[in-house]
Amino acid sequence: MTSYTPEELRSRLGSGLLSFPVTHFKDDLSFDEDAYRQNIIRLAKYDVGGLFAAGGTGEFFSLTPTEVERVTTAAADSAPDDTPILAPAGYGTATAIELAAAAERAGADGILLFPPYLTEAGQEGLARHVEAVCRSTSLGVVIYGRANAVYSADTLARLADTCPNLIGYKDGVGDIDNMTRIYARLGERLTYIGGLPTAETFALPYLQLGVTTYSSAIFNFLPEFALDFYAAVRERRQDDVTRMLNDFVLPYIDIRNRQGGYAVSIVKAGMTATGHSAGPVRPPLTDLTAPELDELTRLIAKLPAATA
Repeated sequence: MTSYTPEELRSRLGSGLLSFPVTHFKDDLSFDEDAYRQNIIRLAKYDVGGLFAAGGTGEFFSLTPTEVERVTTAAADSAPDDTPILAPAGYGTATAIELAAAAERAGADGILLFPPYLTEAGQEGLARHVEAVCRSTSLGVVIYGRANAVYSADTLARLADTCPNLIGYKDGVGDIDNMTRIYARLGERLTYIGGLPTAETFALPYLQLGVTTYSSAIFNFLPEFALDFYAAVRERRQDDVTRMLNDFVLPYIDIRNRQGGYAVSIVKAGMTATGHSAGPVRPPLTDLTAPELDELTRLIAKLPAATA
């Protein structure tokens, strides 16, 4: 199996589209490992910068630590040797360190560090949290900035100096001013990942800020469409980006916005609509209603056959 150094992983992640596979559940909500492994094999046939196992779209928040390690192991075992696998770490610092160790045992190539659970924290506390996790592992670490963990340019500059294995920053906020300051301050030291729900809507403007890649949930069920969209963004084909936004992405978002948590639920619905069912979502999320699933299925059917 290919083992990526943090620097190699940083370069690889920034060079292609990123996929965050859903986690497959059976009707009783237990992990469907066989189906999950087959889906990783399917997705890994496409040219992606990396696969993030048990991430936000993979319902990290609803998995136990034991399940997180099991899901990551399944992904690492099933993906081709040269496809990077990143695992999640999060909650409190001690738990995040334990999850980072589990990622190493599972054969992951890197870590996506989620915000600390629930509590708000200042920049000093966030910096100490990241430093502790980075010190605990030899794997490359990507920080996920969103919700109660929004990092300033000064904090990221400090972390870039104190954490050699810090390789990336995933932005889940959409603050143009902050991203401009971060890129102006750190330049190419980090790989910058667009991480807003349905990141395609921000992909082209964010490219101007040094955000060369993003996490595509749509890739789960429309990989060809997602890759075509990414290519249009990287080549700055504004007309093609606008057309694909109007044809699919924006109507898709209209369905997504109807309920809290639908950013994940609609992806599993898309899997069902395209013949790759991943089972239900776990509570507290809820699945799309039958009429909403039908609406999504019709929307997908309107796309050219090559991308649907």
